[in-house]
Amino acid sequence: MILYTMMPQETIFPTASDDYSKQRVVSYNGISFMVQQTENNSFQIVRNLSTDPAHYLDDQYSPGTVINITFE
Repeated sequence: MILYTMMPQETIFPTASDDYSKQRVVSYNGISFMVQQTENNSFQIVRNLSTDPAHYLDDQYSPGTVINITFE
């Protein structure tokens, strides 16, 4: 079956809600990120929420980068 539509794929085939339960918004080095917890209690950057264009150009803040954050 071929589906011709202008709608985004996420609208037609929604992601399971349990995938979002592992995600949270954190502040790391003064920058807000949407991160997803990995199996070894570190976090992988999903989305950069900063409004500063320089933060998007920095490779250490790119999506997929694993960061270590401790919560108290």
